[in-house]
Amino acid sequence: MKFGKIVKDVLVITALKAIPELKRQPLVLMIMGLISALPIFFILVFGGEISHGLVGAMISTVGFLGVASAIQDIASDRYVKIREIIVAMPVHPVSYMIGTALAPLIFSLPGFTFFLAVALWFNFIPLQALGWVIVSLLLCWAVLSGIGFVVSTYLRKASIYTLNNLSNILGLGLVFLPPVYYPEELLGGLSWIGILFPTSNAAGLIRAYSGLADFSQNMVLIRWIALLAMMVISALLVAFKARWREV
Repeated sequence: MKFGKIVKDVLVITALKAIPELKRQPLVLMIMGLISALPIFFILVFGGEISHGLVGAMISTVGFLGVASAIQDIASDRYVKIREIIVAMPVHPVSYMIGTALAPLIFSLPGFTFFLAVALWFNFIPLQALGWVIVSLLLCWAVLSGIGFVVSTYLRKASIYTLNNLSNILGLGLVFLPPVYYPEELLGGLSWIGILFPTSNAAGLIRAYSGLADFSQNMVLIRWIALLAMMVISALLVAFKARWREV
């Protein structure tokens, strides 16, 4: 399949997924931003550091929407029937997955931009670390979107309530339980758990490049390798294991 065809398919699918949602429920942008801000409120109440909360909020706005929307997409498809239209076209599953994942990424941009601007304003994230921050967030988004997409293709017969609950559980479990909103040092001897999750890997890299965490060069390299490996595995699962053409 030609590269130009892949890019065109991605853009068309993104538009099909994003534009109707933007017209139907534009308040979703504000709601997701508020959800990401709630942990920051509790961090401030209990005397935690807002810098760690802002890192978590950026990952939450991108990651939570990535995994949740990929699963909930199959529920909305029962009404909109967009997938049936796309299945009839010669579209590669990776193109469909990227297009489906880009739509919620558009929704997350306002919240992510706000939290990033606050972090830059208070110098929690130095300007020279901005590129690394964006790259790690994009990798995290790609992994979570791939996971959500593969899971959704195996749940065609699940009820809408089951899909919604599963998406929320996965989103909360991947974003709020690992050391994303809090430093890994709080886990003591279990701090290695942070390497096992794409969200906490991204959070660790952002903190390392921002000076919020003291990681050795070897640990930073391990984090990059782990995050890249997760992205490759999720892409392979989408390409070879996703049952996206089954109706």
